[in-house]
Amino acid sequence: MEEIINQVAQDKIDFNEGLKFLLENEQYNFEELFTTLKNYIFNVIPNKTDYNSETYQKAINTIPLKPTYTPIVILKNYSTRIAFNKLFTLPKIENKKTITALLWVFKITDTERRNTEFKNGCAHFWHQIE
Repeated sequence: MEEIINQVAQDKIDFNEGLKFLLENEQYNFEELFTTLKNYIFNVIPNKTDYNSETYQKAINTIPLKPTYTPIVILKNYSTRIAFNKLFTLPKIENKKTITALLWVFKITDTERRNTEFKNGCAHFWHQIE
């Protein structure tokens, strides 16, 4: 799961293919996947005070889902921590949209971090995926 998430973020595999793999995997577990993505996103956002940044806002505003979907509305209208708490408690019918949104947010924010903070390389094993 973690390798697929990072392959998607690094454009090693197509976003939709990676998303499909994560959601259709026989070991799919919403809580586990949500927690992993949340931790990745919180780690990659440079502003640890409110977990908000220009890149984070760009990611939210470019999620490839209808902007009226509940997870998108929540991400746009609440502070990051409150939004993630609300996303976690949404009805199961919203789980796939939530994972789609979070995978996209991680992809965009991680790409920005690799292009700025780590543009000369880094030692993180997950940035060394082939």
